[in-house]
Amino acid sequence: MAALSSIRGILFDLDGVLYVGSTVLEGAIEAVDQIKRRGYRCRFITNTSTLSRPSLHQKLTGLGFGIAEGEIVSATRAALIHLQQFDDPVCHLLLADDVKQDFRHFRQSDSKADFVIIGDIGEAWSYALLNRVFNLLINGAELIAIHKNRFWQTEHGLQMDVGAFVSALEYASQKQATIIGKPSPDFFKAALTELGLPPEQVAIVGDDIDSDIGGGQGAGLTGILVKTGKYRQAYADNSPVVPDRLIASVADLPDLLPGL
Repeated sequence: MAALSSIRGILFDLDGVLYVGSTVLEGAIEAVDQIKRRGYRCRFITNTSTLSRPSLHQKLTGLGFGIAEGEIVSATRAALIHLQQFDDPVCHLLLADDVKQDFRHFRQSDSKADFVIIGDIGEAWSYALLNRVFNLLINGAELIAIHKNRFWQTEHGLQMDVGAFVSALEYASQKQATIIGKPSPDFFKAALTELGLPPEQVAIVGDDIDSDIGGGQGAGLTGILVKTGKYRQAYADNSPVVPDRLIASVADLPDLLPGL
């Protein structure tokens, strides 16, 4: 079991760790407040691609969390930074309307694009849509996925996520997607830069044993898995990833961490 005496910073996953949908998980607000008061540096990371960062901040504030907008590290923001390295790219966006506003400065096209950017679009998926994207890819576009999650926890139970659609497009087009969010090492590197700490001094708290814990450990972080959100014991037991710590919920985290 990994020692936590060297931990100085915490990366909190959002959905499934602090809340599910619009319901705050018991003790989450108090846990975050206590950890921040004790001097731990905190950032709040998410693969969510249905809300822009301002909208995420508004949601967190509305739920009662004392989290600044600048403390949120989202995969959609990382995608924006990634695209800015290219000279005036033409994009085809498969994103929620709120998030599309973040990409409004890029040229966009439905017929010929340099990049196809895929995020959460709910029930808008169809064969016609997949085929349109497939044709963009075989005609030269590159594929960027905000994330490649298998499933996520909603207030109505588990729901299939965009990962299967990304895999289908990769298989058909024979192109490998650039994955922006967790478990990408670059995403965790960006979060560590925000914290200003080396990986051995940071723990990731998440409900996804693969993207959160496996991705974090791959980047050198300590992985703390919570039994809330999408956590399922059978799935975790079958994963090759072994968390450094397993706790019932984020409410138990303050008791786990040493005093600074």
